Amino acid sequence: MNHLHHHREHHFRSNDTVRDIVIGMSDGLTVPFALAAGLTGATDITSTIIVAAGLAEIAAGSIAMGLGGYLAAKSDAEHYESERRREEKEVVEVPEVEKNEVTEIFEKYGLSKSESSIVTERLAKNPKQWVDFMMRFELVLEKPEPKRARISAFTIAASYIVGGFIPLSPYIFVSSARSALNISVVVTLIALLIFGYIKGRFTGAHPIKSGIQTMLIGGLAAGAAFLLARLVS
Repeated sequence: MNHLHHHREHHFRSNDTVRDIVIGMSDGLTVPFALAAGLTGATDITSTIIVAAGLAEIAAGSIAMGLGGYLAAKSDAEHYESERRREEKEVVEVPEVEKNEVTEIFEKYGLSKSESSIVTERLAKNPKQWVDFMMRFELVLEKPEPKRARISAFTIAASYIVGGFIPLSPYIFVSSARSALNISVVVTLIALLIFGYIKGRFTGAHPIKSGIQTMLIGGLAAGAAFLLARLVS
């Protein structure tokens, strides 16, 4: 009796939402953390002032990051549409040139010239699929989601806000800025470690290595801000 063994392939498929969360959360955890540490090291100010400055930074940072994500997504969509219009024009005006390009693509995958020509001629009978093929395999461009820009802006901004409140939260509940800083350091470094680990799982990198790297980068940024503020003051 033959036993069938099912082979399951596990491939990582990153998506734009995961990328936006990583972008927003990374900066959200690091920048307010460094700001709060720097302010604490500069003078003997209260936690209330640091919270006010931190909230202002989170508001400005989330808006700036969200706007950047929106403009980047809009630019990607405009670039895709521009390239598609060019391909649609070329398959009509210079079809033989486009057919040669298709043939070259197939030959790169091991098809002979005659085999490539047969497939190319079949593809050329459907202009839409022909353009789809050129966009995907010649230009390596995927069609963006229609609402991608707005979703990207919201995701990055929201992730930045969530990340920013983690290092700032101890200052909200502890009146002494120095005491709040000690708690913030522990909480934020743990958050950076966990976030880096999860990021590594989603991006295909080594999770533990990603976690340690993320924690070290965030810690160094805050440490540099604190020491610089102390030197200046």
